[in-house]
Amino acid sequence: MDPNAERKNWMSLLAKAPSGVLAGLWANYGAQPGFDWLRPPEIGGAMVRGRMGGTGAAFNLGEMTVTRCSLRLTDGPVGHAYVQGRDKDKARIAAQVDALMQGPGAADVRAAILTPLADQIQARRNARAAKAAATKVEFFTMVRGED
Repeated sequence: MDPNAERKNWMSLLAKAPSGVLAGLWANYGAQPGFDWLRPPEIGGAMVRGRMGGTGAAFNLGEMTVTRCSLRLTDGPVGHAYVQGRDKDKARIAAQVDALMQGPGAADVRAAILTPLADQIQARRNARAAKAAATKVEFFTMVRGED
């Protein structure tokens, strides 16, 4: 059992969240905790690795632009964020949510931000799967009667 599994889940959710959706949920949450930057948002690159068929030898696929930051809330918890692209606001919000999830208000943050975010991401995934399923072709074999 991974002791960091829960944190990995919410960090993944924050990283995959559409920027506008995350910003809207954060604005609706209302609390804007004070913080100090440990590492202000900075844009850089990260090497992306791949595997053929998911099981082959790893190879360098290419670079991806990422934005990262770290902050400490005034009451102590530290939050980190790595997000795809050049979105400093998304990185800041993700780091603030990460820090809040490590404090006493985690249940409120989960209910106001993470659960609706997970529901929206799952709804998008289901819509994409339904669209793909609509193009599925069923093949069947007919007996020709020759034997």
